Amino acid sequence: MIGGLPGVTSFDMPSDREIVVRRVFKASRTVVWDAWTRPERVRRWMLDRQGATMPICEIDLQPGGKYRFIWSEPDGTELDTDGEFREVVPPERLVSAESWGRGWIDILKTLLLAEKNGRTMLSCTLQFHSGQARSEALEGGIRESWSASLNRLDEYLQEPPG
Repeated sequence: MIGGLPGVTSFDMPSDREIVVRRVFKASRTVVWDAWTRPERVRRWMLDRQGATMPICEIDLQPGGKYRFIWSEPDGTELDTDGEFREVVPPERLVSAESWGRGWIDILKTLLLAEKNGRTMLSCTLQFHSGQARSEALEGGIRESWSASLNRLDEYLQEPPG
């Protein structure tokens, strides 16, 4: 069963090292998967601030494949992340090891997509290497950032095709 309200991002913390992000989208999981894994689509929504851009978005979608994102803020500051895919099971499961900005935060990220009646539940577990790292991410605005990005993803998924 797909629970949750479309348009609402929820956050759970099942342990001192984890954050689970959930959101329901009015789109098939194949469409959500493509938006999450195709660079030309990721660039359209994975932004948490107005005016930000993603000049680098590289995705080698296979186990052992690497990815790299660089965001540029309107004031010229940049944020980068890179990772390696551990599991790739289209269109339902994506597991990656990820590092944010010169080793600031390292996480194991598990994305699950489940579909029912044309709606997709996205569930993303972020497992940090320590409780302190999770606390730093929370203090650094990870909830606000994820909410903004998933709002933009929701808007992107509602755009007419093409």
